[in-house]
Amino acid sequence: MTVFTVAVLDANVLIPNALCDLLLLRLAEEEVYRPRWSAQILNEVRRNLPGVPAPAVERRIAFMNAAFDTAMVIGYEHLISGMTNHVKDRHVLAAAVACDADRIITCNLRDFPITSCEPHGVEPEHPDGFLLGVWEREPQLIMCVLLKQAADTGRHGPRLTPAAVLDYLASAGARSFAEIVRPHLPKMDESAPAVTGGSSGVSRWRVGRG
Repeated sequence: MTVFTVAVLDANVLIPNALCDLLLLRLAEEEVYRPRWSAQILNEVRRNLPGVPAPAVERRIAFMNAAFDTAMVIGYEHLISGMTNHVKDRHVLAAAVACDADRIITCNLRDFPITSCEPHGVEPEHPDGFLLGVWEREPQLIMCVLLKQAADTGRHGPRLTPAAVLDYLASAGARSFAEIVRPHLPKMDESAPAVTGGSSGVSRWRVGRG
């Protein structure tokens, strides 16, 4: 029987477009893992997209919930007081415990010390390490997903090359992943505009930060 990794996604990995698109939309749709989040996590996403029109933010969140209709964790609030990690992120660990997640994917590992997570069978992991792990196991899948991610840009902004998408991923925290994958990119037309900031232009999650 196939055993899937169940991972709670912290708000800081859902905010950058390129990272959210690769980590959430594409790898989860390929059943590399099963994503989970909570209403509190999504509220953090809302608060950290300043300047983005509220309707656009709500559309993004609605797409997320529709695409992954089992991702929302409920009934975890009574566990928060028993968590011992950083107080502001205790709700994240509580959600992971409530849904029997085996990991939390977050850019803020220091807020999830092993001494707080291990007793609950939860492993905190940086998105860079998570993506590297998938690359080591399934490099062909990662390459196919990355090429498709680049091909899907250009609808609301510049068309990006796979190398440019890697630039966005690196800026979002997946630096080692980008460095290791870059030499394996196929040779292709590099005429797409260079990355100069702003949104990555990626499909349904394209709102706010690149």
